[in-house]
Amino acid sequence: MPDVTTLPKTKARTRTERPRLYKVILLNDDYTPRDFVVTVLKAVFRMTESEAYGVMLTAHRRGACVVAVFTREVAETKAKEATDAGRGLGYPLAFTTERET
Repeated sequence: MPDVTTLPKTKARTRTERPRLYKVILLNDDYTPRDFVVTVLKAVFRMTESEAYGVMLTAHRRGACVVAVFTREVAETKAKEATDAGRGLGYPLAFTTERET
């Protein structure tokens, strides 16, 4: 009988990759009232009054501001919901998403 050595089977471990994250960005415009932007930030992104006001001012001064970071689906849904809130009242309020590097 031949001499056969059996090696233990190696177990392949599957690594679950962390989902890619996306930034939701508020773009500044000169027509949407500041109070309305704050209201949208509070409603859609669950910010406090002071957090929302700070984000709105940063976007106003710099032209854009990162609002929050989520998985792709959540980021796109929230950006659309917030943009639609402004469009529903005729404002050019815009939120966009961008992959985090």
